[in-house]
Amino acid sequence: MSTDSCPPLFGPSFDADPYPAYDWLRRNAPVVRLPLPGCSAWLVTRYEDAVAALTHPALSKDPSAGTPEWRAARLGLPLDHRPTMASHMLNADGAEHARLRRLASAAFTPRRMRGLRARAQEVTDELLDRLEGPEADLIAALAYPLPITIICDLLGVPEEDREEFHRHASVIDSAAVSDIDKVTEATDSLERFLADLVTLKRTRPGDDLLTDLVRRSNEGEIDGDELISTAFLLLTAGHETTVALIGNGLLALLRHPDQAAALRADPSLLPDAIDEMLRYDGPVRNATWRFPTEPVVIGGQEMAPGEPVLVSLLSANRDPAAFSDPDAFSPGRIGEPHLAFGRGPHYCIGAALAKIEAEVAIGTVLRRYPDLALASDAAALPWWPSAIMRGLFSLPVRLR
Repeated sequence: MSTDSCPPLFGPSFDADPYPAYDWLRRNAPVVRLPLPGCSAWLVTRYEDAVAALTHPALSKDPSAGTPEWRAARLGLPLDHRPTMASHMLNADGAEHARLRRLASAAFTPRRMRGLRARAQEVTDELLDRLEGPEADLIAALAYPLPITIICDLLGVPEEDREEFHRHASVIDSAAVSDIDKVTEATDSLERFLADLVTLKRTRPGDDLLTDLVRRSNEGEIDGDELISTAFLLLTAGHETTVALIGNGLLALLRHPDQAAALRADPSLLPDAIDEMLRYDGPVRNATWRFPTEPVVIGGQEMAPGEPVLVSLLSANRDPAAFSDPDAFSPGRIGEPHLAFGRGPHYCIGAALAKIEAEVAIGTVLRRYPDLALASDAAALPWWPSAIMRGLFSLPVRLR
């Protein structure tokens, strides 16, 4: 074991660059017990162990399987403790998970994805047309509003109500783990917002996913709590991951201008570049909580029933045992598939949509702004203080 100490695992310096700490952990403590407020959790950092944890049948996603200490610490913030907001596929296993996932998957058919690609291009063009000065913040101007618009379209949120959703979602996205009261208040507001939206869809149905879920609720396929929970999951997870993917991907290209030039010269390379962005600096720091339902051994460490487990997707995607030269940004690389969207039955249901939005947004920025450059010191860029997400608060650039 190395005699050097592990770099910090919390705080602004870790948020800005977590990879030295992950490298130390993979080499010295690949499965480690991490102290958290009120409890501790296992952190899994190597690729092979991450795959084992993500696919292990005895690692449950049901928050009720967690230890009393974890539940008392309210590290689910506070969604994992409320039936109306936690009865969704991310917190279910087995047949219940498959049922809820099947109901939501109707939103992601190939036909609908084609329509949403066209809509993403339309929205991207409209957003970029509004930029007037030589500088802009591409998070506020593009990466944030584009995914929210698309997911609101998908669910059928009326135009006049979208600003209210933006306001509540922005609090949930940006709050630190310690801001429980702030997140609780925003969650309460969003729960009321969704309940009102469900009521609206019962009287004014549309061609959208929420209308379809309401119809299925009327037919007994999904109950009221599950309906609101699913809508909440898609509204929040369906946009914040894409915000981070677009921002992180643009930053990677700004730091690697040779790769940006290659994409401008041949836009057909963009899908491979998006996959490398997902591996190199993906939008999800850790996969959401898992809990052993029986003693489980991962990476040589025995985990007792109920002990919370976090799988570091960022660390696994930089594991040199799985990727050659893992700290290099190298689109088109051949090797193991990245884990940015997870693995196994809980693989991200919206992965295809997120990649479509990133391709459209990043490709359009590259095409429209050939002289794009950072407008500030990249080391000073502000990152979300989140245990789950990895994304930028802002990305100031010079457009020309």
